[in-house]
Amino acid sequence: MAEASVSPTPLLKDELDIVIPTIRNLDFLEMWRPFFQPYHLIIVQDGDPSRTINVPEGFDYELYNRNDINRILGPKASCISFKDSACRCFGYMVSKKKYIYTIDDDCFVAKDPSGKEINALEQHIKNLLTPSTPFFFNTLYDPYRDGADFVRGYPFSLREGAPTAVSHGLWLNIPDYDAPTQLVKPRERNTRYVDAVLTIPKGTLFPLCGMNLGFNRELIGPAMYFGLMGDGQPIGRYDDMWAGWCTKVICDHMGWGVKTGLPYIWHSKASNPFVNLKKEYNGIYWQEELIPFFQSVTLLKECTTVQKCYIELSKQVKAKLGKIDPYFLKLADAMVTWIEAWDELNPSGADSAEIPNGAAK
Repeated sequence: MAEASVSPTPLLKDELDIVIPTIRNLDFLEMWRPFFQPYHLIIVQDGDPSRTINVPEGFDYELYNRNDINRILGPKASCISFKDSACRCFGYMVSKKKYIYTIDDDCFVAKDPSGKEINALEQHIKNLLTPSTPFFFNTLYDPYRDGADFVRGYPFSLREGAPTAVSHGLWLNIPDYDAPTQLVKPRERNTRYVDAVLTIPKGTLFPLCGMNLGFNRELIGPAMYFGLMGDGQPIGRYDDMWAGWCTKVICDHMGWGVKTGLPYIWHSKASNPFVNLKKEYNGIYWQEELIPFFQSVTLLKECTTVQKCYIELSKQVKAKLGKIDPYFLKLADAMVTWIEAWDELNPSGADSAEIPNGAAK
């Protein structure tokens, strides 16, 4: 089979934006140039808006800082986190493309066991353009990959699969550990390359990591809110977790799939575990109640769009999680503000998201 890289037109060149949150110069893009240069970048600058962020020449990009976010969203800018990589979700909101790939600026091109550089973006696109299998687990993992298929005993009625909403990639080198695990295993590195993509089964939650993530913005974009984190908030480093829990519940309700596994990127830098512990402290306790909440949450049949699902979820967050800490009352309000801002910037999106619940098999 011919390699996709020899194609004169990169996959989804005009249908995908790359979103990068940053506080520093984007020299890391040089390593990604062969893979990213054909695509449009949306850079969300966190921290001091007066600082100049240098972007290597030759990239097509737009850059937004906090002043831009305040100008575009007005009072609704309160739903976008400050001094936290959660600000990346502003890029999802202002994009007009069907697909999003987001990556952190300390992530570099990894190599597979043969020594070949991995085009992470290409693999995410393959994951998103092929169906998922959330309703019945295939023991050969993704049956739509070359060299794989459905195994004996897999129901033929489910072999069409479901639309893939999310492609969750992994990392070599520095693993995405929480602060206590970092402290216990400071020298641990992930060297295992597992050549597999699998669909996370319906009803199963997972810890989403936002540093190497692709998703279908037209399907699930309004649910990809990274919450209130960072400056002025009692919690950090749970932005992508929150998005993952909300997104998975909504994907399950709508009949869509979430894949995890390939592609790998090379995560180059371990963050400070003591700083991380301060950020995560509340979350480590709260997650023991948050996860049972998401495991038991149900969405009404009337929730036929992602926006309706998310507003319903916000109500349940306020009613059930507000008892844990006042922060969740504030977060529930921010969830509503996020949807209002999304619909203002994407007026046609409100209609296009009207997908009948259960349409996917």
